[in-house]
Amino acid sequence: MLEMALAGAVRCGCSAVGERIRTNWKEPALGDKYTRFAPFYDLLSGEYPIYHAGRVLGINALAPSKGQQVVDVGCGTGLNFALLQQRIGASGTIVGIDRSAQMLRQARRRAKAQHWSNVILVQADMVLADPATLSAQIVSAGGSALADAALATYSLSLMGGWEQAWATTTSLLAPGGRVGVVDMQDPVGWARWLTPLARLACTWGGSDIHAAPWRAVEEQCTEVIRASARAGHLQIRAGNTMPARTG
Repeated sequence: MLEMALAGAVRCGCSAVGERIRTNWKEPALGDKYTRFAPFYDLLSGEYPIYHAGRVLGINALAPSKGQQVVDVGCGTGLNFALLQQRIGASGTIVGIDRSAQMLRQARRRAKAQHWSNVILVQADMVLADPATLSAQIVSAGGSALADAALATYSLSLMGGWEQAWATTTSLLAPGGRVGVVDMQDPVGWARWLTPLARLACTWGGSDIHAAPWRAVEEQCTEVIRASARAGHLQIRAGNTMPARTG
């Protein structure tokens, strides 16, 4: 249980944190902290004992297929990449977006070590970024202007303006594209006694445990798939985006 609390402290602050001059995040000082932490993130984040389960469920719910382009929002060091590669294959494309140059450096090393030539990495703050500019960057790197699917794992709750980041994410999708969110909430049931530790960990890490960004999937998507893990601490949602309203 202590391992869960400590791992939560690491996870809640790292997935998409980095350094930029402009920031819309709740605690700018966290940028320097996680810039230094980036090289050790995979070892210390509690990935396999706790958080990997959410990635597996999230990507299974998203269900990208061979040849598709998937946007990984707040990709961090690229911990989603292997699971996505199994789905989309060499003919598909992963577009990893993160505001941290240091996290992207680790993601680039991961892709190079695995000989994944279908990974595009873009440094951008999803709260502040212009969707048209992002699309242009992706196209210039060899990708498509609009993706088939997008996934945000443990990243939206770190963003003070996650609703804007969500809007930017969905604007990068082709009509009817799928989108998935994996994030955290208070533990439930037998694990409720861990709630103070979970909240403290997320406060330390800069994540809002009450943000519940998966609500956007439930409110704005169709055919929503719902799942949870680790006593409800991990919440997973995925669905199809609805056509934009006109008139």
